[in-house]
Amino acid sequence: MTWLRRFTQIGLWFGGALVLLAAVLIGIDVILRKFFAASIGGADELAGYALAIGTAWSLGAALVDRAHIRIDSLYVRFPMRLRLVLDVVGVLALLGFFGLVAWHGWGVVEQSWVSGSRSQSALETPTVIPQLIWILGLISFVIVGIVLLGHALALAARSELNGMARLISTRSAEEEVEDEIRDLKQRQSSERST
Repeated sequence: MTWLRRFTQIGLWFGGALVLLAAVLIGIDVILRKFFAASIGGADELAGYALAIGTAWSLGAALVDRAHIRIDSLYVRFPMRLRLVLDVVGVLALLGFFGLVAWHGWGVVEQSWVSGSRSQSALETPTVIPQLIWILGLISFVIVGIVLLGHALALAARSELNGMARLISTRSAEEEVEDEIRDLKQRQSSERST
């Protein structure tokens, strides 16, 4: 699981960097338009690509860190075994949905490649480039989800239900507090060392 967490963190940093760059690019474009009556041209197109690619590459980290939003008002009242069954069903549904998106997305990438499609902006970007990076992010998310689910089911087969819950269940309030305290201690120790 360590390599999986590392891989998803790299995807998260990549996706976050793209979104940050898009925000900077749009900010520069707004300033140019406001004060110099000029434009970069294509900033909105590049920002759209960055948002789609950044989201796709960040999904895996959200799954591994259990950061996807769930409404759990009833969930927390169920017995642990029922919660775990619901978690497995939830992960399967998530993977099924994104598997279909990736499957059909791959068809879009193929069509763009065959037809040599380009964007209709001044940049005339070959659409296969951002689409390919996007689809690779979605495929990596599905693979991460399959590995995570397989590991969780292996834990269930060994009756390690608490370990399984730490992999795929929603984070409890106690876990959230523990993580915040650990992050605070890490920041304080790094501040003392500098």
